[in-house]
Amino acid sequence: MPVHLKRIYEEAEQDDGVRVLVDRVWPRGMAKDKAQLDHWLKEIGPSNELRKWFGHDPDKYDEFKQKYKEELKEGDQQEELQKLKKLTKEHDKKLTLLFSAKDEDHNQARVLKEIVDRQ
Repeated sequence: MPVHLKRIYEEAEQDDGVRVLVDRVWPRGMAKDKAQLDHWLKEIGPSNELRKWFGHDPDKYDEFKQKYKEELKEGDQQEELQKLKKLTKEHDKKLTLLFSAKDEDHNQARVLKEIVDRQ
């Protein structure tokens, strides 16, 4: 069973399993109690520099993906990625990665899903 992806603005559902926010910045307009999070892996998000460079431009997505995977190899991001991998295993992939980006196909959650689905 693959990990699921969902915008944080969508309603929480029973079959979401463990809900993990993977944005570095808290989603605009979202009340913390309404988010119904199990975990917020703040440090796993792309660096501010990479996030601003990317700007959710679909034409930059392939390069963004490559740069983001490089960032995930060290420091706090690597530590948070290990936590995410552990959660994924512990819950047998019954996990939903939450993100705030409007573009559901070109964002960091999709990159993280690819990583944890392959473990």
